[in-house]
Amino acid sequence: MTSLRPLGNSGFQVFPLALGGNVFGWTADRDTSFAVLDAYTAAGGNFIDTADSYSAWVPGNEGGESEAVIGAWLSARSRREDIIVATKVGAHPEYKGLSAATVKGAAEASLRRLGTDHIDLLYTHFDDETVPVEEIISALDELVKAGKVREIAASNISPERLKASLAFSEREGLARYVALQPHYNLVSRDTYEGPLQDTAAAGGLVSVPYFALASGFLTGKYRPGAAVESARAEGAGKHLETERGRKVLGALDRVAQEHGAEIATVALAWLASRPTVVAPIASARTVEQLPALVAVAGLELTESQLAELTEASA
Repeated sequence: MTSLRPLGNSGFQVFPLALGGNVFGWTADRDTSFAVLDAYTAAGGNFIDTADSYSAWVPGNEGGESEAVIGAWLSARSRREDIIVATKVGAHPEYKGLSAATVKGAAEASLRRLGTDHIDLLYTHFDDETVPVEEIISALDELVKAGKVREIAASNISPERLKASLAFSEREGLARYVALQPHYNLVSRDTYEGPLQDTAAAGGLVSVPYFALASGFLTGKYRPGAAVESARAEGAGKHLETERGRKVLGALDRVAQEHGAEIATVALAWLASRPTVVAPIASARTVEQLPALVAVAGLELTESQLAELTEASA
């Protein structure tokens, strides 16, 4: 399949859109989640992103609901071998932080919920600066050597800690981060562009950005005076109040019209074109939301369109 991209030097080939699993067991029930997963894989998708803490914030949930849904789907569809499953440790209510014991205990719990003997890509969800990078990397390396994790990655980490982690891995010949999951999109560029992106690029890491559609703002459904029914409406709507947000929407409207494409597809295509980015993450609560996301695999923006979007979002 020509649309697959190499996930850095991991050896994995991934679809250019990672399907976000944060909604499974939250705003998408089991049947809807299965339907979304079926539709994503039918479109050629093979890269599913979740975390052990999804969705512990929902009253009555304890964390791990998303992994359990994905595990049940993998088993029901016999799809384990052709799906790249990424999950994260460090934020589950029972496994908070990144001490060696916590990392290993959290990974074992994730394996049980996913119903699998290995995790393809394991991220540290939030860096834990109380734990030396040497302890974190050593624990992750043990999981890799045991065959329980194939590749490791980091999310929400400073350039300094990332650099120190990579240096330790190289010095000791241990498992090494292959990817980074930063907060990055057309209206939030400042946290990733600069030292963090430079460190990732220098280390040969690729990035798999979260909030790729800014909690839905970059789908274009948030407009002055429009009411949106969504669990994330408040967070997304705040971008309308900024000049950057309004300029970005204007540029997205123009480029989408030129391609006859959905606004969300254009926003994802811009992100997918950025240095280091291999596959933005976006989630779909319904099957109807999915076509605009997977269409990123077939949309190529021109240099002038990319420049217009980059300028609007500066």
